[in-house]
Amino acid sequence: MEACSQMRAVARWRTMMHAMTIPPFEHFYEQHRIEVLRILRRRLGSDRADDAFQETFLRALQAYGRLQHGEHLRAWVLTIAQNVAIDAVRRARPGSELVETGTEDTRPAYEELAELTNGLPPKERAAVVLRYGYDLSYDQIAAALDSSPDAARQAASTGVRRLRRRTMS
Repeated sequence: MEACSQMRAVARWRTMMHAMTIPPFEHFYEQHRIEVLRILRRRLGSDRADDAFQETFLRALQAYGRLQHGEHLRAWVLTIAQNVAIDAVRRARPGSELVETGTEDTRPAYEELAELTNGLPPKERAAVVLRYGYDLSYDQIAAALDSSPDAARQAASTGVRRLRRRTMS
């Protein structure tokens, strides 16, 4: 009975050690390159897939030395490929989404908000127009007003409160 349990333990240990060994990177590359390229071509098209393929295996090579076991290498490299594809789509998105529209130029935001913001102190008016008319961050507003981001946030908040009080009365 005891010998049987020892044999099972040795078999489990050998199986575990076999699953945990990390193959040389060349073997890993040969084993997974076709599937990675196929997935990247499906996600990005053949034009961008080659660059993403190189980026995927470059990232894998850089992290390969830090692997502690050889389990789930396929899932690991496919996750890297997925992340590279997402990065490539994000990088390409701003240029590809810009579409020329045939709309006419409208009035600038400061003109559209002029009637509403008349009567506000100058800093509050500027902060409200820059924040809500031009959708600038408080850091950008602070730079424009030569103040701190907290002061810009406070000026916009106070201006909005004044406008609410004015429109409610």
